[in-house]
Amino acid sequence: MAQIKIAAIMRAGAFSPNHIGNDASILSGVAEQLRRRGCEVNVYSEEQLNAGAVSEPVVINMCREQRSLRLLEQMERDGVIVINSSQGIADCIRERQTRIFIGSNIPFPESVITSTDVVIKGELERRGIEKCWIKRADNYAMHKEDVSYVRTADEAQEVLQEYFLRGITRAVITRHVKGDIVKFYGVLDSTFFYWYFPYDPDHHQPADPEASAAIESRLRRLCTAAATELNLMVYGGDAVIDSDGRITLIDFNDWPSFAPCRQAAATAIAKAVMGRVKPRRGAVRQS
Repeated sequence: MAQIKIAAIMRAGAFSPNHIGNDASILSGVAEQLRRRGCEVNVYSEEQLNAGAVSEPVVINMCREQRSLRLLEQMERDGVIVINSSQGIADCIRERQTRIFIGSNIPFPESVITSTDVVIKGELERRGIEKCWIKRADNYAMHKEDVSYVRTADEAQEVLQEYFLRGITRAVITRHVKGDIVKFYGVLDSTFFYWYFPYDPDHHQPADPEASAAIESRLRRLCTAAATELNLMVYGGDAVIDSDGRITLIDFNDWPSFAPCRQAAATAIAKAVMGRVKPRRGAVRQS
């Protein structure tokens, strides 16, 4: 009997800082779940993708290299089902994501998008921005220094200069938002959504079930809107809940490692992939 053939493409190690093992585990888990559903799944590296080794009609991937994204974009044009989409992954680069969220009225911190070779201190002072985060905007984070917290405009100027000397051409400076950090993981087109307070291990969610359900409902709606804007099926990130209960997204990523909920996530992702594949089953079957 013909099987659905699927390529699962691992993320290059340079784009998995401190998470190489976790990233490999979630993709392997999804591949195993798809095999249990009768699919033939072959696992590749980004290097193998770029060498032309991938020919399957369905591709699930954690790619971030620019050449990989160009190849995936061409595959999509040729009718290949690609999850996450190449455009969605590309739009998770900080500058693009910031512009999309702000333009779509997704709750996101006040931000300044800038070249790294300019004097930014005056602009930050004019906006009243002191405590803030500086993130490289021209590519995905590859080192911990690609995301920097500063407390003053002077410090921000120094970090921006360091980025310039490191060859980083663009940066996004976002105002620090006070509140409780929430980490979340989701799969579009599924019931799966997992969230918790990462810095409060004894109180992952509010003890009051109604309060917990209310936060989850609001957070999930916000994340669904953001994932839809970015065209991402598999996503995760961080948000802040401030003292007035407002939820603001501060980080949104394509295909995270799902470390605290990997087994459930792998099952949900596999089901969602099959949901995308089944309407086109005849087109993607190969003997």
